[in-house]
Amino acid sequence: MNAPSSPSLHDDEDNNEEVFLDESDIIQEVALDNEDLPDADEDSDMEQVEEPDDSMHICTGHSGELYTVACCPTDATLVASGGGDDRGFLWRIGQGDWASELQGHGDSVSSLAFSNDGQLLASGSLDGIVQVWDVSGNHRGTLEGPGGGIEWLRWHPRGHLLLASSEDSTVWMWNADRGAFLSTFAGHGGSVSCGDFTPDGKIICTGSDDATMRIWNPKSGENLHVVRGHPYHTEGLTCMSISSSSTLALTGSKDGSVCVVNISTGRVVSSLVSHSDSVECVGFAPSDSWVAVGSLDNRLAIWDIEHSLTRSTCDHEEGVTCLSWLGAFYVVTGCVDGIVRVWDSRSGECVRTFRGHSDAVQSLSLSAARDRIVSVSLDGTARVFEFEGSNKHSHLIVLVLYVLLK
Repeated sequence: MNAPSSPSLHDDEDNNEEVFLDESDIIQEVALDNEDLPDADEDSDMEQVEEPDDSMHICTGHSGELYTVACCPTDATLVASGGGDDRGFLWRIGQGDWASELQGHGDSVSSLAFSNDGQLLASGSLDGIVQVWDVSGNHRGTLEGPGGGIEWLRWHPRGHLLLASSEDSTVWMWNADRGAFLSTFAGHGGSVSCGDFTPDGKIICTGSDDATMRIWNPKSGENLHVVRGHPYHTEGLTCMSISSSSTLALTGSKDGSVCVVNISTGRVVSSLVSHSDSVECVGFAPSDSWVAVGSLDNRLAIWDIEHSLTRSTCDHEEGVTCLSWLGAFYVVTGCVDGIVRVWDSRSGECVRTFRGHSDAVQSLSLSAARDRIVSVSLDGTARVFEFEGSNKHSHLIVLVLYVLLK
């Protein structure tokens, strides 16, 4: 007699019988440690999501945080950048990483500025030293004197006179062609945080952490006006912009207020109190009738200063650190969230968002052709973004006028 065959799976399926396992069916037990078990999200961690990057060029020559950037006003591709690695670089958009290094600084490069004719570049450092270079990166001279770190640099609008402010409460002026010291402007009781020549070159305006603005005669060194007390700022000044007509100065403060000052009289024309945190950047529109104000309260405000009215408010995810007018209507902002945005000042609409930085944007500059935005960040990179909106708008206006006049 043949032994009975074991039932097959097909037999069970045909008989619709259920199969059960008991202890006698166990062949071998294997102890598993919890550490040997894969995590449920282990595979997802291995698949890194690429962050969006809208930049057309990245300068990564630096090895630390970046604080300052300047585009040459006469060469649409030439850029200078500097930061916390004590180094500055001259480089060209779309042409490698960097062209030449601005050597010689012993501390963070805090400020950079091209002369208005595009022939010279000045670099200032927290070591209190200012270096002057030509646009090929050749060293032209060292300017010494300030007893504290350099806060900012500004060139005279029609010459090679250079203005530099210091943390020691003074402002210095040199003739950069000769490397000759010309004058010191002393009187502030705190670090000189902002300032500039007026566009006509006849006056110097400076703002300080002592909550005052001072107006100077650059030839004589005379302090013409001191702006302070009510209705002016109650805390230190952070930023300044001067109208193209050389008649008005716009200043922002840690107290969240913005003031418009008549440069000739030293009187406060109006106070724009609209922010709940420090105002970090201000700028006159090309027409001088509108101004842009950026604050750490996550807002950009567009003001009509002729009527003291807010035209639009542009909300950001985080604080606004820097801004620049791009043509008559657009404003570019850099933000703590690492994003560069372009806004239509008339509607308050964000018309373009540029991503790529992974940390706060510290400074931005526009190329000579006004079609590229260069920004530097605490992430150690300088990035270039293309924006043609303002140029297209201008071309459209020209086309419309041509059709109407034809």
